[in-house]
Amino acid sequence: MRRVVVLVLLALALPIAAWADGITLTNQFGTVSVSNAGVSSFGSQLQSFNGFSAAPGHSLGSVTFTTGAMIGGTLAGGGSFSSVGSTFSVLGKGNWAHGHNTAIFTGSFTGNISWTMTAQVGQRRTYSLVGTISGQLWDGRTVTGTTNQTVYVLNNKQFSQGVGHIHAGTTNLTVPEPGTLGLLGTGLVGIAGMFRRKLIGG
Repeated sequence: MRRVVVLVLLALALPIAAWADGITLTNQFGTVSVSNAGVSSFGSQLQSFNGFSAAPGHSLGSVTFTTGAMIGGTLAGGGSFSSVGSTFSVLGKGNWAHGHNTAIFTGSFTGNISWTMTAQVGQRRTYSLVGTISGQLWDGRTVTGTTNQTVYVLNNKQFSQGVGHIHAGTTNLTVPEPGTLGLLGTGLVGIAGMFRRKLIGG
């Protein structure tokens, strides 16, 4: 019975070890164009990336994203956008990124993207744009994650023009570790073989 418990615990640990690494990045400012055709961002500043933080008044680069068309709900009340034709890109600049306008992450949204109104004070409305993303890091590793972008519209005139502003955004990327996965898998197979020999041997 104890052997079975050990094997089960190892099997449960396998997928956890495979996704052991994580990268968090934040962005601020910039504007968005909002319409039934989708949401597009412009000029949002990369404030932090995996432990690197920009000095006050500066940025580490830029974050840009686009969604597909609205597929449910309304722009005013909230709904969802398609990921078809979407993009999500992070560009770094300066020594930390090994140059100017270096592609740190290039990818797109996967699955539907939610658009939720979270607050309204007078004419000012605040929305949360949340979606799953997938793509490649600068070193070729494929990663997945989620992004949460807080967007506000100052007044009804801006809303009718489809103009919004990014208050802040947080993106969490999960980095798989194939080496760890393979090592743990090999160990699991070896232990299973050892238990099998002991059982057969009596």
